[in-house]
Amino acid sequence: MPAPSNREAVAQASTPFEAGPRANFTTSIRIKLRVPARLRNLELVLLIFALAIDAGAIMLVQLGALGAIDSSLLTITAGLAVLTLVMHVVLRVVARDADPLILPIVTVLNGLGIAMIYRLDIAEGFSGWQSAGMRQIVWTAIAVSCAIAVVIIIRNHRVLQRYRYVAMFTGIVLLLLPMLPFIGTTINGASLWIRVGAFTFQPGELGKIALAIFFAGYLVTARDSLSMVGRKVLGLRFPRARDLGPILVVFAASMAVLIFQKDLGTSLLYVGLFLVMLYVATGRGSWIVLGIGMFLVGALVAYQLLSYVNGRVHAWLNPFDQENYDRIGGSYQLVTGLFGFAHGGLTGTGLGVGRPDLVPLAESDYIIPSLGEELGLIGIFAILALYLLFVSRGFRIAFAGQDDFGRLLGVGLSFVIALQVFIVIGGVTRVIPLTGLTTPFLAAGGSSLVANWIIAALLLRLSDTVRNQPRAVIEA
Repeated sequence: MPAPSNREAVAQASTPFEAGPRANFTTSIRIKLRVPARLRNLELVLLIFALAIDAGAIMLVQLGALGAIDSSLLTITAGLAVLTLVMHVVLRVVARDADPLILPIVTVLNGLGIAMIYRLDIAEGFSGWQSAGMRQIVWTAIAVSCAIAVVIIIRNHRVLQRYRYVAMFTGIVLLLLPMLPFIGTTINGASLWIRVGAFTFQPGELGKIALAIFFAGYLVTARDSLSMVGRKVLGLRFPRARDLGPILVVFAASMAVLIFQKDLGTSLLYVGLFLVMLYVATGRGSWIVLGIGMFLVGALVAYQLLSYVNGRVHAWLNPFDQENYDRIGGSYQLVTGLFGFAHGGLTGTGLGVGRPDLVPLAESDYIIPSLGEELGLIGIFAILALYLLFVSRGFRIAFAGQDDFGRLLGVGLSFVIALQVFIVIGGVTRVIPLTGLTTPFLAAGGSSLVANWIIAALLLRLSDTVRNQPRAVIEA
């Protein structure tokens, strides 16, 4: 007899009981049919394949850059492999019906990032636990542990809806925390970090998760007011101030990031997040027009008043001008990255063979050109395909759900990854001005890794909840 499908998880059953005078008594009982762990078995196969790709990338880096394989790093990264397998086992126990592709995708992306950062350490002569590669390995272990904790602690995503205003307050605090004296610190011209002793962290990375939870929870209750109530001006319906208030608070916080923290990319990320979630919740395209207009006005004012934004735009428009090329914070990084892409060509120079270390901050802002030089256009397309698959699975999870909060949360979390990838790759390929965001799962940065692994864990939890929603209710 074939195994039942996931859609037959809850079925009707009538059981007759012969009990003397109560013969032919029939009652309806609810039976939950446990489907075989086909999804988890598929995940295990893909996860082993992903870990093999990561191990192969590290060995190719060593052969290309050192001419020999160093087993010590492979032993350390084997610990990460065990940790990802532990997460797989946890999913078998507490989220059997979670999406089987998300964990393998983020594992292979994270592993490729570690391999490239390690390759840059070799080129720059760094080694030991103080190197960027070793720090990335430690942060990956922390990030995977956090993802495991999220999957175990949050058994139903709907719980998060109760804390939407707590999430709003937390998100705004995280956004503005680097502006505080004593703990706020400036790195490479942007005030996005907090420092506690020797420890630095970018709280805005966690802020995007908090704001996604807030918007999903708030829009579920306020979307009717936002879409149908209010005055019409020039054909656009503007909602009441009391309905628009929380949104304007978050928009003001995003503009504060642009003006005071000197970070165009993060500001664009937050604005794009709530515009898309507003559109999904209300179905009104006017929100997109209004939001983009407000952001463009804010960006134009920043261009006129802030030298940081002005310099980025000039470096984008005229990267090969000698004045922009030589200026501190000018177009040297952008031009060198473009030359790296050109050197890689279609198939790349091979891992460990190119010169990605010539690009400043190649392990963080410019890890995509580094990979593009050594993996070529084919390798970049493969990486983009992985991101596209991750985002598409997230959207599929979102729209498969029956509750509005889960739908909005899934869209928001998936779109954050999609928009961040576009901003980063658009910046390094000169489609848009360079902003300085990190590439999800690939680039060096502990706060980014932790936040993105938590996003993956929330999508896994959401997918399990969606698949376990009752399809039929049996009444006695």
